[in-house]
Amino acid sequence: MESIRILFLGDIVGEPGRKAVIEHLPLLRKELALDFIIVNGENAAGGRGITPRIAIDLLRAGAAVITTGDHVWDQQEIVDYLPTEPRLLRPINYPAETPGQGSVVLETPKGRVAVIQAQGRSFMQPPLENPFLMVEAEAERLRGEGVQAIFLDFHAETTSEKIAMGWALDGKVSAVVGTHTHVQTADERILAGGTGCLTDAGMCGPEESVLGRAPESVVWRFRTGMPTRFPIATGPVRLCGAVVDIDLATGRCLEISRFNRLIVTEETADAPA
Repeated sequence: MESIRILFLGDIVGEPGRKAVIEHLPLLRKELALDFIIVNGENAAGGRGITPRIAIDLLRAGAAVITTGDHVWDQQEIVDYLPTEPRLLRPINYPAETPGQGSVVLETPKGRVAVIQAQGRSFMQPPLENPFLMVEAEAERLRGEGVQAIFLDFHAETTSEKIAMGWALDGKVSAVVGTHTHVQTADERILAGGTGCLTDAGMCGPEESVLGRAPESVVWRFRTGMPTRFPIATGPVRLCGAVVDIDLATGRCLEISRFNRLIVTEETADAPA
């Protein structure tokens, strides 16, 4: 039975997150015997969006595919870059004429792997087309072309919508892993039809933070209700995501486990939070 091992890393937050990911991807590939790496880069540019240069750096570091989400358009230069780089995805449930694409199929030494990106609709802006219908149709198209290993990054706010997506796609895709909330959940499982699910992968960003942002700014906002800036926090970075093993012949998930690691370097050890 030929299987493929995929590492998926959740939302990369700002410079601390992207530097840690870029530095450690080659090491993780060897340590975890990875065949394929996917990262969510939608917060990689100062906490909002992604730039062409950051995307190139992540790909060079070993990411096979970069997913995004509701902040995909926050850096203006990405609009012209998206159509030129099929490995950088935007949500599939944008209108068809939107720059870029929502899925990609890549060849690996072991076989083909498809990655789909979709965005939820509950409490999410902008409101997009129904992701349940669009992802199911895309999965059916991919299966029709003989692609069995299909990974979905579902960028959504509510746990209910992300869990429901897993059940809707059970047996139709290999894995459904959620992003957007930056907090890793502890509910990884394989559903009856063979689809591996994790409600949220968590983030790759500063450990001593509020979703990657400096705690004092966020706390002040909650205390006063006044608008303020939320700078990216500093200090040690925690990398969060999931490791997924997929049977290439059937597309069934063989194993799914959380990945969670604190990265402490000389540079970050003494940095203030």
